[in-house]
Amino acid sequence: MRIAKLIERIEPFYVMEVAKAASQLAREVAHTSKPMIFLNIGEPDFTAPPLVQEAAQRAVHAGKTQYTHAVGLDALREKISQWYAQRFGVDVPARRIVVTSGASAALQLACLALVEPGEEILMPDPSYPCNCHFVTVAGGEPVRIPSTPAERFQLTAAKIAEHWTKKSRGVLLASPSNPTGTSIHPDELRRIHDFVSSHGGITILDEIYLGLSYEETFGHTALSISDQIISINSFSKYFNMTGWRLGWVVAPEDAVLAIEKLTQNLYICPSAVAQHAALACFEPDSIAEYERRRAEFKRRRDYFIPQLEKVGFHVPVVPDGAFYAWADCTEVCKRLGVKDSWDLTFEIMKRAHVAVTPGRDFGVAQAANFIRFSTASSMEHLQEAAQRLEELLK
Repeated sequence: MRIAKLIERIEPFYVMEVAKAASQLAREVAHTSKPMIFLNIGEPDFTAPPLVQEAAQRAVHAGKTQYTHAVGLDALREKISQWYAQRFGVDVPARRIVVTSGASAALQLACLALVEPGEEILMPDPSYPCNCHFVTVAGGEPVRIPSTPAERFQLTAAKIAEHWTKKSRGVLLASPSNPTGTSIHPDELRRIHDFVSSHGGITILDEIYLGLSYEETFGHTALSISDQIISINSFSKYFNMTGWRLGWVVAPEDAVLAIEKLTQNLYICPSAVAQHAALACFEPDSIAEYERRRAEFKRRRDYFIPQLEKVGFHVPVVPDGAFYAWADCTEVCKRLGVKDSWDLTFEIMKRAHVAVTPGRDFGVAQAANFIRFSTASSMEHLQEAAQRLEELLK
C-alpha cells in the first residue's frame, strides 16, 4: 500500500517508543524486588476528582451523550470564561473559546486555520515534539531555534527577530514548557508578541500547564497581554483528565469561525460525556482539590531536583511550573561510560528499573546531553527512584 509522503516528515514520538520498551521490561520485573518506576510519561498520578466522576455518571444515566455544538457546550465555555476572570483577572468572552478534543486537537486546528503551505513557524529547541508535526501537517515549516539556560530554554524577542524571514508566519511557544517546566517572563512575552504582531504574524501559546505554576511571577495567562494571542489549554494536566481528551483554544473571533468550520468537518464535536463532566471541574470543592494537588506537585519538585543534583545530574533552570526536570546528563554519561542520553535512558531502565525520556524527542541542539524526568509520579515512587539512581551512580 502506498503511504502519503507527508508521513516521512513525521518523526516517531520517541517517548512512546521508550514507553513500549519500559512496559515490556516492567512485565519481566513485575514480581522482583525492583519493579519498574515510570518517570517518563507526563501524566499526573491523580485522576479526575469525585465531583467530576459523578458528573460523568449523571450525564450517562441522563442520556446526555449526543452531539454537542462543534465549539462545545455553551455552559462549559461560560465556566472556562469565568475561570479566567476569577483566577487571572482577565476578561475572556465565552464566544472566543472553542472546546476541543484535547489540546492536541486545539493546536492542530489553530495551525490548519492560520498557517499557509510553506510558511515558517518559529519555536524553541527544546520543545514538545508534536508541535513541529502540527505545523508540518498544516503544510508549514517548523523552525527550531536553540535556546539556552540563560533564556530559560525559551525564545526571546531578540532571537525571534534574528531568525525572522519573509516566510515567517509566527511563533508557537509553551509557558510553562514541556520538557523544561520553565515559563516565559511576562515582560519578554509582551516584547515577543509586539514584534510578531508588528510583522503581521501570529503568536500561538501552549498554556496547558498554566494551572500548575508555582511562582507568582510566571502564573499569568498571555491573554492578559493581548486578545490577538491564540492560547491553547487543556483539562489533562491541572484538571487531571488526561484520557478524557478535552481541551480548548481561545482565539480572536474571526479565527473562531475558521476553527469552528474545521471542527465541524474533522470530528464534529468533542466528547459530550467529557464536557458534562468537566463542568464540575470549576466547583469550589474541585478547585480546592486541584490546589491541594498543585501544592503536592511543587513538593515533589522541591524534593526530587536536589536528589538529581546530588547524584550527578544538573538541572540548569529550576522549573517554575508543570512536573518535569530537564537534566543535563553529560557527567552521568561519562561516569557510566555511555555515549549520550539515548543510551543512558536504556542503561537506567535496565539497571535501575527507572523509565525516563531521552532528549531526542524534544529537539536536536542539545538532545544528546539531556534527559527529561517526570515528577508526576507519587512521592513514594520519586523517593525510590532517587535511591536507585544513587545506588547506580555510586
